[in-house]
Amino acid sequence: MTGRLAFVESPVQLLNVLEWAHAQVTGAPGTPVAPGPSGAAPRGLAAVPGPRTPGRTAGGSPADGDLTVVVLSPTDPMSRGQLRRMAQLARDEGFTVRWQEARGGRGSLPRTLRDLAPLLRAAERIIVGDPFSRYVQLLLTLFGPQHLTVVDDGTATMEFAAQLARGERLVRWHRRGGLGPRELVLAPVSALARRRLAPGRRRTVEIFTSLPVDPPEGTTVTPHTFAWTRARFGPPRLTRGADLVGTSLVETGVVDPDRYVRAVADLARAHGATRYFAHRRESTDKLHRIAVETGLEIVRPDLPLELIARRGPIGRTVVSFPSTVVHTLPLALADTGVKVAVCAIAPEWLRENVSARAQGFLSGVAGTAAHEVDRLTACAGPSVERLEFG
Repeated sequence: MTGRLAFVESPVQLLNVLEWAHAQVTGAPGTPVAPGPSGAAPRGLAAVPGPRTPGRTAGGSPADGDLTVVVLSPTDPMSRGQLRRMAQLARDEGFTVRWQEARGGRGSLPRTLRDLAPLLRAAERIIVGDPFSRYVQLLLTLFGPQHLTVVDDGTATMEFAAQLARGERLVRWHRRGGLGPRELVLAPVSALARRRLAPGRRRTVEIFTSLPVDPPEGTTVTPHTFAWTRARFGPPRLTRGADLVGTSLVETGVVDPDRYVRAVADLARAHGATRYFAHRRESTDKLHRIAVETGLEIVRPDLPLELIARRGPIGRTVVSFPSTVVHTLPLALADTGVKVAVCAIAPEWLRENVSARAQGFLSGVAGTAAHEVDRLTACAGPSVERLEFG
């Protein structure tokens, strides 16, 4: 078997596959974990060098074997647009990108499996961005890889590592209740996939992450430092004002929409923010309401926020609710002098049916970031901890 095969379903996953490939060439160290307790080219790419020789990475060094990236295309337009732009960046780095309409209606699943079977059989290493994905889990049950790498897919990486270490079934942190009819049907697939995602006598597992994780014994953790992003973009021009980073916590049913909009307005006044960077899953209606009630300029990024912020312009202060960016932006914007403020999710903002597990997870996202940086004086408005780096 030869070659490396990556499956991505979001722009951030594809970015992190590029970061992983860059780290393989530049020699980022892996840290063995001790036993634990359990499209058109995007705007602003003028600074990016043109296409390289296939099989060569961003640093210009030969890649360690071929890398083929399979995009299991989602259906929502924002994700598809960002993915097409990220796919072009991957091609510019010399990698093969295969766009797979995996959700194209009746017959798409068997067609996808048939199309990808030869690649899966030949791959020595599989790289996945979302171990909770039913598509990825099904692929892993059919073709168990010898070497597996999981790259960051937001803060879900923390929950994945913890569930794997505890031997639990893989469930996204914001899901509520027990197994529904669909989950019951897919339970055998999920159970086998969980075993395929764990290290064993015939399988190595690597987690490439910028997040604090507690994975099972035998897993290798490779630090994700956003070295490729820093090499390709910036440093950015800084504006005088602040920028807010949106979240899809309303869309996932975690936060009450009225409370969220009021919190955004409070944060904008407290920090003098002028722009609101929308999450790709935020609804148009909610964004329109935010624009009308707060006066903020709504920005729909055409690339993951780490790239948008690195190429600039970006505010001297970036305000976010608990999300991946409180871990990733300090790395992507290292040595720029930008400050990040994290607004904790108050219990009264949560919807009535939100589980205690979800509340604890959100607190952990903000809390682990705060331990890595200095805490400054709390700001007016909602409870805020400011994180500074540079």
